[in-house]
Amino acid sequence: MHRRDWLAGSAALLLAAAPTRAASMPRLAAAWDDAEGRHHAGWLQPQRGRLQVLRSIELPTRAHGLWIEPDGALLVVARRPGEWLLRWRAGAPAQWCWSEPERRFCGHVIAAHGALYTTEAELDSGAGRVVRRDARSLAPLADGPSHGIDPHQLLSDADGSLLVANGGVPTRPESGRLKLDLDRMDPSLVRLDAHRGTLLGQWRLPDPRLSIRHLARHADGTVGIALQSEHDDVARRAAAPLLALFDGHALRGVEPPRPLAGYAGDIAATRAGFVLAATRAGGLAHWRSDGTWGGFDALPEACALAARPRDAWWAGGHGQVLQATDTGSTHRVTSALRLDNHWLSRD
Repeated sequence: MHRRDWLAGSAALLLAAAPTRAASMPRLAAAWDDAEGRHHAGWLQPQRGRLQVLRSIELPTRAHGLWIEPDGALLVVARRPGEWLLRWRAGAPAQWCWSEPERRFCGHVIAAHGALYTTEAELDSGAGRVVRRDARSLAPLADGPSHGIDPHQLLSDADGSLLVANGGVPTRPESGRLKLDLDRMDPSLVRLDAHRGTLLGQWRLPDPRLSIRHLARHADGTVGIALQSEHDDVARRAAAPLLALFDGHALRGVEPPRPLAGYAGDIAATRAGFVLAATRAGGLAHWRSDGTWGGFDALPEACALAARPRDAWWAGGHGQVLQATDTGSTHRVTSALRLDNHWLSRD
């Protein structure tokens, strides 16, 4: 769909009637597909045993990362390689930002240090970029290298820096998401000065076939990193680590206690440590923040994770959502939506 056609058709927001919100249930900012395959982003809530749509907007293509602004507006980024960034709040005109012809968005946005930051890639070379954008207009203010390829999620730090996950998977403009030349993979975790773009540090795991994708920070400061294996050998891929830990100085992988199919779709920090969506293993893998194993919960096609680290977290899977509390109790509700990779909670 051409962007002008989409902009003309997106003036009408899809607003679902918002039921009274249960006091104990959060609203969940999410992206999903409906039964007809249309793409949406908006607000969901578990109610009366089902995941209900509160408000939503239809999207031109699949979304990936989201960010909730203080006033409740959502920032939504297209699935990589993506052409759009969206700011949306119910009842207000949608604010679209389209990628430059020679660039594509890489799936994530973050608000930090007085600005917005997006990960992007140059179409001709595949080189990763981190772009600082005006917090109101979404216009680019500064642009610097991510010091890798395939940049993905960002995480801010109080010292004025950003952590950037360089996934390291080579692609080409004509092949979209098709992974090529995996023997040239170069994943890394990078720390950048948020305002100057200066490289402050770069860390790699010993195994270059472990793509560094998603980031979450525990209350003790440890950063958990979700990994995705790109090994050619099936057995090696199945046994590969899902989690790496970063203490601010060193990056280390954490071996799983059993094969978990080598693919973590999302990660969230909980009071106990980290929960990872072991999507291809059909469940949720738990580790404490020191890297010790914490157990496994079955959830078919588990992916989207959202946490209130003080008391609860939510995981979206095929046909159901799992809610867990810090006391260990769990509750499941049904869902008719095909959730995308991420969601976020808001009280």
